Amino acid sequence: MAAELETLALNQASGGVPNSALPLLLYHRVFHEENLAEAFENLFARNGWPPRWRYPVFTYTHFHSNTHEALGVFAGRAKIQFGGESGPVVDISRGDAVLIPAGVGHKQIEASEDFMCVGAYPDGFSPDKYLDQPGQLAQVKENITKVPQPDKDPVTGTREGINTLW
Repeated sequence: MAAELETLALNQASGGVPNSALPLLLYHRVFHEENLAEAFENLFARNGWPPRWRYPVFTYTHFHSNTHEALGVFAGRAKIQFGGESGPVVDISRGDAVLIPAGVGHKQIEASEDFMCVGAYPDGFSPDKYLDQPGQLAQVKENITKVPQPDKDPVTGTREGINTLW
């Protein structure tokens, strides 16, 4: 596995989306296997990020204030907007993974009919879900300050990723 790693800085709040000082990590071409859903689930679980769901990304801006989130794209392709309504739109496709820091908004803008992801969170964490609502910004920023650094990167384990970039 020799994924190409790209970072995306989303450190400014946008509307009711706090975003994060931690960069969003995009891992391009993590896998090429036939059964990618299982491959991502096994990888995430091995690295302390138990898989929780298989589903596309919601088509409305949302974020999690109490945990980071890992996505593994196992089918199709999509354009995902990160960072709120003024944030960049990023192409992700089969074999890619994304590590979304707590507080970073995300929503699906466009996708192929077969687009699907595996979603995972650090062991012991269950995500809350907030929408882009400016009145909640102070509270969610407080929640985000309490989110601990995960022990391992969901894709690389103890190497690279969050261990060198966060």
